[in-house]
Amino acid sequence: MDKYILPFIEAFFLTILLIYVLIYFAKKISWIGRNTHRHIHNKKAYRVGGVAMVIAFVLAVIFNKDLVMTPELLGFIVGSLLLSGVGAWDDIREIFWKLQLSFQVAAACLVFILGVRIYYISNPFTGGMMNLDLGYTVLISIFLVIFWILLVANAINWADGIDGLSGGITLISVMTIFSLTFKPEVNQPPVAIISSILAGSVFGFLVFNFNPARVLAGTSGAMFMGFSLATLSIFSGTKIATAILVMSVPIIDFIWVIGDRIRRNKSIFRPDKNHLHHKLLEIGWSQRKIVLVYYSITLAASVIALNTRAVGKSLTLFFAILMMIFAYLLINRSLYSSEKGDIAESS
Repeated sequence: MDKYILPFIEAFFLTILLIYVLIYFAKKISWIGRNTHRHIHNKKAYRVGGVAMVIAFVLAVIFNKDLVMTPELLGFIVGSLLLSGVGAWDDIREIFWKLQLSFQVAAACLVFILGVRIYYISNPFTGGMMNLDLGYTVLISIFLVIFWILLVANAINWADGIDGLSGGITLISVMTIFSLTFKPEVNQPPVAIISSILAGSVFGFLVFNFNPARVLAGTSGAMFMGFSLATLSIFSGTKIATAILVMSVPIIDFIWVIGDRIRRNKSIFRPDKNHLHHKLLEIGWSQRKIVLVYYSITLAASVIALNTRAVGKSLTLFFAILMMIFAYLLINRSLYSSEKGDIAESS
């Protein structure tokens, strides 16, 4: 068991060390990082968490004697560095969304070329499988890989609106993948080690990011966490259904916000404060309360995902969608009633 625990500890302490070093240099040059109107974080928090996580993760993976540098793992590392580099650029000076999206697609294509692929998809109701490694079905595979990585990377990025939210969801999701690798039908020790290292890096970051945050992940960290989760879920026997269930709250929120922006004829890439965590703040919830509720739901989804078959996951996801829709409608109604009351009092 040491080969799984020690990488976690190494990545954890290395991340903490790097954060202290980066804060020191950030203070020297009086740099904090740009702030955006959709973030509710401490304006004096340093945007160095992402860089620290990425460096700690890459070093821990490269120097781990139990890991072999396969093409898939190389693609994972290069893709992580590519996206975190673009994210770091965005942390310093905001870049156009089309450029960010282009690099996300490039990273997804890179890992696909190097072997990170969805080789089959299963029907959750019949149990049948469709092979995606033959002829034209390879095109379906590359589309699904790109779509999945874009979905998770941006869902985690958009969840990074309050202290500790994206990091906590990522940590629980990674530990779910870690647990999944020990199941007899999966049995992937290398993925368990990579998951352990990623969990250690994220946990080290969370030490500084839980409310009130002293350090932020920034776009670099959010992109890194989302990309890593998406790639690891493909690594672990293409257990995307499990990942969807565990990350159901940020994914449903991501889709809901896009739909809302389309309905209002707004750009789907223009940041706003219409995410669920922003609405909960509006009705009076504290950041810590919101984060703990998100953690609880994610943890419950993790337990269900690890202990149910495909049909159970599908039914649970269906009920999660219904609950999220109900929550949105209830919160919107509460905010609307409050606005009407304020207007009536002012008149």
